[in-house]
Amino acid sequence: MTRTSVATALVAVLTGAMALSACDRRHDLAANPKVCADFKTSAKPGTASPAATLDPGAAPVDECVRRWAYALAPSHDPAGAVAQASVVACMTQLARWNRQTLAQPGSDLQADSLTTGQPTTPLAEHSTYTAGRALFYVVQARAGLCAAPPMTNGVPDGISVPPSEPTSPPA
Repeated sequence: MTRTSVATALVAVLTGAMALSACDRRHDLAANPKVCADFKTSAKPGTASPAATLDPGAAPVDECVRRWAYALAPSHDPAGAVAQASVVACMTQLARWNRQTLAQPGSDLQADSLTTGQPTTPLAEHSTYTAGRALFYVVQARAGLCAAPPMTNGVPDGISVPPSEPTSPPA
């Protein structure tokens, strides 16, 4: 083997090694506390999302989705799939919010969306809101290299599971 071919092979190996090491630089970077949610402190007044401030039923949904999105964000799945999984994990909270809304007079009426101007219903807006927040939280957690919330038995701490709604006994 000539000196040139050895040098060429060495350059190729080193270039490949550098390229592979650059693929996973996340381990060398620190989390950005200015981007990441702090799960060690309770929510401060005025820090809730806008919808959660306007509609108290949105707060448990938002908190659940945020915690699950952060917990699942390290997955190598596309952000949309991780966000969708976060929403599914919070179906109990979303269903409760929807039931609270349906119990209000006029909740079944269709109106124009405040964001799109298209005809919509409150439940469709809840779904859109929840999916959008989940995607935002996944991207936020990934961009900030944020830590997941503490977990107990595979569920992020701080997620309140509402008690089941009373059901009438079978007739």
